Amino acid sequence: MKLIVAISGASGAHLGIKLANTTLDLGIDTSVIITPNAKLSMQKENLSLDINEKIQIYDNSDISAPPASGSAMYDAMIVAPCSINTLAKISCGISDNLLLRAAAVMIKERRNLILGVRESPLSAISLRQMADLASMGVGIVPPILGYYTQPSSVSQIENFIIAKWLDSLNIKHNLIRRWNG
Repeated sequence: MKLIVAISGASGAHLGIKLANTTLDLGIDTSVIITPNAKLSMQKENLSLDINEKIQIYDNSDISAPPASGSAMYDAMIVAPCSINTLAKISCGISDNLLLRAAAVMIKERRNLILGVRESPLSAISLRQMADLASMGVGIVPPILGYYTQPSSVSQIENFIIAKWLDSLNIKHNLIRRWNG
């Protein structure tokens, strides 16, 4: 499997970084796109770009990079976190940077696109945009906590969120204890 992990400017970039490292550990060919606003958010949250050196990181301004083309045959893309700005542009078909172009490719090629929308509360505009994208087959999977796993650490909470994104793509993992009733 070939996967794009895109990190946009919403708070929570560490989830995208952990997701990328996790997918690599699962043997998935993982590429990363980080927006300038994501880098700014990372600075404000005192996060380092601690991504495995085996992961290809593409510059968001490089519209000629492989994720910009359907012929590169990426199987899926997860935008984690997905800012409201990124959601709005994807919904409108704007593709003026690599993240947006890669998302447009996923939609036009009918490949899996998952958006980890990170905003609260949500406006009616954003809800309409999510509904429109969902009607096109885009997965809207916000980073919401799962208390039934009884997490005892931030890492376990992050694993639950990442597990939901991986589950959306039918990627096998052992990040969480499954619900048994």
